[in-house]
Amino acid sequence: MENQKLPNATTVLILALLSIMTCWLLVGLIFAVAAIYISKGDLKLYHENPKRYDNYQTLLIGRVLTGIGIFINIFYLVFVIYVYTVIGFENLDSFNKNIEAKKEYIEEHR
Repeated sequence: MENQKLPNATTVLILALLSIMTCWLLVGLIFAVAAIYISKGDLKLYHENPKRYDNYQTLLIGRVLTGIGIFINIFYLVFVIYVYTVIGFENLDSFNKNIEAKKEYIEEHR
């Protein structure tokens, strides 16, 4: 009997990569949680009959990348919360105004 492929291994890998690539949008965590949830079914299938499936490595890589994606997403979320609580909206706004003023000054003196 020919080995089969795990049905969602590639999906888990794609979701894991999406979770890493979209971490700065704060939606990457959704992709990571979906990848973990989907991978549980394939892990169960594989552990029932390991010799039947041949792309277990793809599933493992997807799960590792999902862990990395979760870490990056949580780190970025904590960073954003830190910036807005410590620096605050007002200081960020005044910082942007200073940058705009410097751009105008540079353009005037060219």
